[in-house]
Amino acid sequence: MNKTELIDAVAKSADISKAAAGRALDGMIVAVRQSLKKGNMVTLVGFGTFFVGKRAARAGRNPRTGVAIKIKAAKVPKFRAGKALKDALN
Repeated sequence: MNKTELIDAVAKSADISKAAAGRALDGMIVAVRQSLKKGNMVTLVGFGTFFVGKRAARAGRNPRTGVAIKIKAAKVPKFRAGKALKDALN
């Protein structure tokens, strides 16, 4: 499912216009991004939790040349599914 299909599904489910659903989805994405940027977790009970993980610095290789390179440490967004979401899939 891509963003357009998700907007269509939200509009139909919530009985709102596609434009309103699009604005709501964009607003949610911005809010989650800003919260994660501040280092906060975003928990949607029954769905899951978005949080910031840390990836350590490591050695890697350039796939074209095979030359060893250093990959910097980074903060990465992560998602942990909630129990209700897991149960819905099984």
